[in-house]
Amino acid sequence: MLQPTRPEGYFWMAAGMGALAESFGLRQGLKYRGAIRDALETVLRIDPAYQQGSADRALGRWYFKVPRLFGGSNQRSVEHLQRSLAYNAASTASHYFLAETFLDMDRRAEARVELQKVLDAPLDPEWTPEDLEFKDQARSLLAKMK
Repeated sequence: MLQPTRPEGYFWMAAGMGALAESFGLRQGLKYRGAIRDALETVLRIDPAYQQGSADRALGRWYFKVPRLFGGSNQRSVEHLQRSLAYNAASTASHYFLAETFLDMDRRAEARVELQKVLDAPLDPEWTPEDLEFKDQARSLLAKMK
């Protein structure tokens, strides 16, 4: 049962629904978009700093992935991703997702800056496997951009 004053349940419910939605593909997955966004916004109301700004990071990704016709927005993606960096300025995930959003907006110079931040970021002991994966992806994306 979800506890109204704790962010964990809402965050992991959104994460689970997001994974399920992606496994179904775009058409079926869109059915979950409202519930995912609502759960993440609840996390922001309860504790925006939860897991180093993970709700803002996830909402940034949500706004990037969801088609505009259904509520997606690259500008809102950028806003949430930048807000997530207030809780961990070296987040490889946030910087990488920002780079992808900037590329989609044809803001290549800003995308390069974000990818370099991924490469320059120190490994976080709590997120080392994820950091290494984002660093590999950043190297690959930078190579494709040349």
